[in-house]
Amino acid sequence: MAATPANKPAMALAVIGLQAVAAIYFIFDAVGESRWSRDGKFGPLFALDLLVGFALLAGIAYAALTFTRLQSEARRRDRALSAARGALGQLIQDRFADWGLSRSEAEVALFALKGFSSAEIAEMRGAAGGTVRSQLSQVYAKAEVTGQPMLMSLFLDDLLGESGFDNQP
Repeated sequence: MAATPANKPAMALAVIGLQAVAAIYFIFDAVGESRWSRDGKFGPLFALDLLVGFALLAGIAYAALTFTRLQSEARRRDRALSAARGALGQLIQDRFADWGLSRSEAEVALFALKGFSSAEIAEMRGAAGGTVRSQLSQVYAKAEVTGQPMLMSLFLDDLLGESGFDNQP
């Protein structure tokens, strides 16, 4: 069975649990062997069992800390991605308002930003291809661009901002 994003945390916790069982076994085995030693001395197996048990405990602690850190980082990334989605949506709305796009033009422009061709947009909207091409021409004129790639680049440039590759050719 392949690990999916939904069951990865459960699998990690199961592995940590298995390590805990193994650690308890080795530590109790070492303590049990020391009680039954006839000469009262601790042999190499006692030390090895104890070492393995405590190594497993250290591994559990490290895995638990790493798991907690990764879960926290994933939640932070999810929040940042959600905020970015919201910011992009707001950026698009603001630009469309600045350009004075009609509702139909804004819908067509949004489909264009998503990468759809004019034929695909016409089909999805149940409109004639000529109507969509005309609306796209109006959008491009209002945005002062010559086509779909340049329209997309306006928003990409806004997202990159100062952290983009301004000094690149």
